[in-house]
Amino acid sequence: MNKDNKRRSLTALIVIIVAILATLSTIVTFTIDYKWFSELGYTQIFLKEILTKLKVGLPIFIILTGLLFIYFKALKGIYNKKMLEIESDRVSKRYNKWILLFSTVLSAILSLLITNNLWYRILEYSNSTSFNVKDPIFSKDMSFYIFKLPLLEQIYSVGVMSLFIIAFVTIVFFVGMFLMKGQARVIEDFKAGRISVRYIYDEMINLASKQIGIMLGILFLLIAFSFVLKTYTLLYSPRGVAYGASYTDLHVTLWMYRISVVVAIVSAVLVVIAGFRKRVKLALLGPVVLIGVSILGNLLGLGMEAFIVSPNQLTKEEPYILDNIKYTQLAYGLDKIEEKDFPAEQNITAKSLADNQTTIENIPINDRMPTLSMYNSLQGFRRYYQFKNIDVDRYMIDGKYTQVFLSARELNQEKIDDRSKTWVNKHLKYTHGYGLAVSPTNKVNEVGQPELIVKNIPPQTDTELKIEEPRIYYGELTDDYIITNTKTKEFDYPEGDNNQEVLYEGDAGIPLNFFNKILFAINQGSPRILLSNDITKDSKIHIDRNIADRVEKIAPFLEYDKDPYLVIDEGRLYWVIDAFTISNRYAYSEPMDEQNKHNYIRNSVKVVVDAYNGDTDFYQVDSEDPIATTYGKIYPGLLKDISEMPEGIKNNIRYSQAMFDIQSDVYRTYHMENPTVFYNKEDVWQVANEKQSEKEEDKKIDSGYIIMKLPEREKEEFVLMVPYTPREKDNMVSWLAALNDGEDYGKLIVYKFPKQKLVYGPMQIEKRIDQDTEISKELTLLDQQGSNVIRGSLLTIPIDDSLMFVEPIYLNSTGEERNLPEVKRVIVAYGDKIVMRESLQDSLNEVFGLQKQEDKSPQDKPDEKEEGSTSAADVNVDGNLVRKANELFNNAEQAQKDGNWSEYGKFLDELKTTLKQLQEKSTD
Repeated sequence: MNKDNKRRSLTALIVIIVAILATLSTIVTFTIDYKWFSELGYTQIFLKEILTKLKVGLPIFIILTGLLFIYFKALKGIYNKKMLEIESDRVSKRYNKWILLFSTVLSAILSLLITNNLWYRILEYSNSTSFNVKDPIFSKDMSFYIFKLPLLEQIYSVGVMSLFIIAFVTIVFFVGMFLMKGQARVIEDFKAGRISVRYIYDEMINLASKQIGIMLGILFLLIAFSFVLKTYTLLYSPRGVAYGASYTDLHVTLWMYRISVVVAIVSAVLVVIAGFRKRVKLALLGPVVLIGVSILGNLLGLGMEAFIVSPNQLTKEEPYILDNIKYTQLAYGLDKIEEKDFPAEQNITAKSLADNQTTIENIPINDRMPTLSMYNSLQGFRRYYQFKNIDVDRYMIDGKYTQVFLSARELNQEKIDDRSKTWVNKHLKYTHGYGLAVSPTNKVNEVGQPELIVKNIPPQTDTELKIEEPRIYYGELTDDYIITNTKTKEFDYPEGDNNQEVLYEGDAGIPLNFFNKILFAINQGSPRILLSNDITKDSKIHIDRNIADRVEKIAPFLEYDKDPYLVIDEGRLYWVIDAFTISNRYAYSEPMDEQNKHNYIRNSVKVVVDAYNGDTDFYQVDSEDPIATTYGKIYPGLLKDISEMPEGIKNNIRYSQAMFDIQSDVYRTYHMENPTVFYNKEDVWQVANEKQSEKEEDKKIDSGYIIMKLPEREKEEFVLMVPYTPREKDNMVSWLAALNDGEDYGKLIVYKFPKQKLVYGPMQIEKRIDQDTEISKELTLLDQQGSNVIRGSLLTIPIDDSLMFVEPIYLNSTGEERNLPEVKRVIVAYGDKIVMRESLQDSLNEVFGLQKQEDKSPQDKPDEKEEGSTSAADVNVDGNLVRKANELFNNAEQAQKDGNWSEYGKFLDELKTTLKQLQEKSTD
């Protein structure tokens, strides 16, 4: 065998090996994915794409194969007739076999192209759910734009691509026939000088002119179809003063598109005629007119804008501004916001505080980031334990509705000592995190750190938040596969100088029989899975443990919140992830921003992941969302009704902060419903700003969860809120709240302040804090000698019809890698009063003069009788009433110290009645 033959054999062998490996890898990945989806109970979702592609692709493949065979056989007949070729039956059959093979291969390519681009759009089209909202121009339901128009646009794109492929193949076919059947004659004539390259080219064009004409005719029909589709996309036009079809779009561009449809159809007819008659000028007539219509339309549009619309913009665009406002509010759910007046009377009294005791008790004086720092410093214990995020939630604790911070203690394998990062340790030994930390948002210990009510390993608590299964196998930091139930016991948690060990007792994981060992060894690129003696027939492998990747793999058509939150229910830990349905196809709705072009959003789905078992359930919380309902039709069994969610988890779901931030941002502009006000942007709001520190720039206030009693509501609720100020101003104009509890979940309320009254905004309060000489002096003293003052989030707290502001002050040591920020002061601002004391209680007492009640004690009697005064000896006093008054005062004083405002107000009322009785007795 010579060198060339050896080289060719080696090349062929390499190609074969690569093909086998690629095929093997695909089969392994497919098999593992199937097993994973089966383990979770979502086999139908995994198979949906495959079955749909088969349902769509097979008929297309069969039909295309037949049509292409007929088409290319007809082309061969045209060639034979043109070239005066006569085939014998044997030759004809041989060519027909090659044509059938050629048609089959081309049909397979086209079928894959069509199926891969259309399968999902077909599912959306066939399962579309009506929005019961029609657009104002074409009167089509929004479901047409979101579910049906994308399919039609995809059909156009696929049609154009397929047409160019077939046109190219047609040319190749003719060239091939010419070379195969007339090659000898052509070469002989070319050598003899009887024909030239130009002659060959002309002959080929003459041969294919009809086919080219037909192809171009189909292309122009597709172009006509594209102009029909473009008429609907005008509803996404950015040309006017508001997003959506504008005056010029509907009076010029729309008609230009409609005329172009007619011209394109006429062009299709002309180009086919030109192909049959070989008249190039006739073929060019249609395209020239089409280009002329486009140029003329653009010029008319510019003229319309400059001379008709611009001088009378508000008048001309007013109907379309109103459409933009209406449909933007619908798309973002802003149409359901309830508007209420907030008088901002500034009339808080001791009774007000007593009536809003739960609100006062839950005023957060801890911030997320300092709390996270404290958790990692004091509750991490080992370097591989990490608290990734702080979540905020509410629970009934000791009979009180309490807002808390909580975070999972996960195991971060990246922080295992480098020398200990063996395969056994990473995949068999260090498998899970353990427990969590919980602290009320309103309490700190004697040194200013959050007061932990669930802490340590194993979890310790004196509250109802008992943790029976603290192990975290599925979380935010679980990025690698693990194998459980092996001969090597898993590390559970540290205990003194030793480590506790455990074996996994859950249901999760794929059994590692011999066949599965081979699959995963190939898939993970690790022969140890196959060779390890620690792995037995009872062992299970856990993959895709990161909860974000997990839900994305199951339902990639949903968008997910980047911040999952932890929920405790019946002693177990669960992750809840907010999932969104979004679209950029809602007619006339303003996109979110320049980068994010989506203009429709709903937080319709909550995903619950068991931290121990990895069970993943999707619950539809918004039954009115047509997009979520459509997904439910496409994937039966995926979305469970919210009524099926465990009650304990349901009580702790919360309105998505990401969703709320989008809505509050859009609402800054789209609370304006008067077209003139909207056009002039007279009443644009902005989210209020706050100060962080002297060394950092001011920042926009983050929306925050807080327990409060809303005006005119009977009891406290878990609320997500954000304050607004006018654009480029600091006084407050309103605040937006999202309710989270019970049947009111998802309800949005905006409280508007009187426009004729000044209501201090957060930034104005910050400036007044800076201008207070006592506070400024004390902060300067604290911000020295290796300490750094951090100003916490400035909280806006509504109490009845009034507002007060609370801001914690942290002290953080500088120059240390792991700091422990501690709450050292709390500022309370109300009306014209601003006070900074060591605790919230002290600040409240000072602002509202609660300690002055001591000066009014019945025990405070003058030693000597003043002129005109009356002593107890001079009046008829009931001794029992005096003793009762003293007792009531002492009780009130104790309630005040305990922060029990409800009891405090009750004792004051009784004291008032008793003192009145004493006064009546003294006048008898």
